[in-house]
Formats: sequence, C-alpha cells, structure tokens
Amino acid sequence: MIKRYIQFQPLVVSEFEATAWPHPVHRHNHYELIYVKSGSGIHFINHLPVAYQSGNLFLIGPDDEHYFEIDEKTHFVYIKFTDIYIHQSEVSPLGIRQLEYLIKSRETHLSGFNFPEEDQQIASQTIALILALKHNMLQNELLIWAQILTLSHIMQRNMPEIKSNSQRTKDIQALFCYLHKHIYQPKQLKASAMAAHFKLSEDYIGPYFKRNTGFTLRSYINDYRKHLIEQRMASGRFGLKQIAAEFELTDESHVSKLLRKDAKSK
Repeated sequence: MIKRYIQFQPLVVSEFEATAWPHPVHRHNHYELIYVKSGSGIHFINHLPVAYQSGNLFLIGPDDEHYFEIDEKTHFVYIKFTDIYIHQSEVSPLGIRQLEYLIKSRETHLSGFNFPEEDQQIASQTIALILALKHNMLQNELLIWAQILTLSHIMQRNMPEIKSNSQRTKDIQALFCYLHKHIYQPKQLKASAMAAHFKLSEDYIGPYFKRNTGFTLRSYINDYRKHLIEQRMASGRFGLKQIAAEFELTDESHVSKLLRKDAKSK
C-alpha cells in the first residue's frame, strides 16, 4: 500500500540535504513545490523517471506518487501548501488562476521545470526570500504565499506543454494565456471572439490549436473549467450560485450539468 502523508498546517517550508532518499514512495494531502538547490539524480513521478539537477523545480499534487534516487548529494527546498490557500480574497486573482492552471495540468506534474538563465535567477532569489521568511511563519505566512504566486508565474511561462515542441511559436503561448485569462468569461471563449482577438479566421483557430497541442480547443476549455469548478466544490467554501456567477454560467443547474457530464466521462 502506498504511504500517504497528512499535513494539517496550511503552509510548511523546509530544507534538507540527503545522499539517500529517506522516504518510501508516497502521496500526500497537499501540494509540494520542490526546489533542487544543488545535486543531481532521478525523480520518479507516477513511475516515470525524470532527471533532475541544480535549479530544477517540481510541482507535485496529492494524487501523485513520487520518490527520488539521489546520485549526487542533493539540497532540497520543500514548500508544502494545502488547498485552503487556493481561494482567498486577500491574494491576487490572477496569481491564483495561474496556480490553478499549473495544478490542473498533468504536464507540470510529470516533469521538472528547467528555467532559462534569467528565470533561474529570479526563482533562486525567490526561494532564498522564502527561506529567510520561514523563520517567523506566523508573521510572514502571507508574504511567503506571495512568493509562491511569483514562482507560479515563472512556471506558467515555462510550461512544458508550451516549450516541449521547438516548432511551436509564441502564438500558442498567447493562446494558452488567453484561455486561462478568459476561462471565467464564456463569451470571450467563442471561436468568433478568439479569431477577432488574434486576427485569424474563425475556421482556422480551432484546427491550428488541435494541430499544435494534440487536443481540440473545445475539449481543453471544457476540461479546464470543469476542473476549476470541481476544486471549488471540493473546498466546501463555494455554493453552486457563487460558482455560476464566477464563471458567468446561466444558473446553478448549468453548473450541475457540467459536473454530471464530467462524472459520466470518467
């Protein structure tokens, strides 16, 4: 049976060095940002091996199984947070939505972020700031959360699904950014609105997205929106009426219909 670690605190920051991984294959009830300050080896995520080195950053979700095989003594920085932070009015909605997208995307969980030099410097300095703030968690908790959102912004612009194909242009990145920004505005997600925004033919934008990503524009939009709605429902802090208003859906029955469709498809 896979071991499951339970975290009760909303936010935990720690760092340690290891020459051998001290934990069994495990899951958890929280999310983990794992930064490799130094060292190298293999990170096994859901049975898939991913080579890691200094400067890599991983995002692991509650449903992910993982462990490390360490080749070179490794200095890990762990930032662990529960979903209580995902829906807080005190923090930037844009930053939260970027983090929601990263959490939803399986691509982010099954690989590590290897940043270009400029983003690596920003990530390294942000991690250093988090470590400085962790000595007084009670006072600095919201400041640490703000740094997590900074890291989420850097990760999003380095998404594997955007960078994995060198032939993909900035147009695809712009399309993803547009979808994430307007997922709460259905009228802006219509092919006609998107075509007008990008100055493309309405008949061209769908096939272009499918050709460069491997999935249809409509299925991507539906899957992403359903995931966000499910997260809100699971948190217990949102009613159907609130969710319908946030996503500009017709009414509560529209939300229920989307969730039923999602359940049938599983």
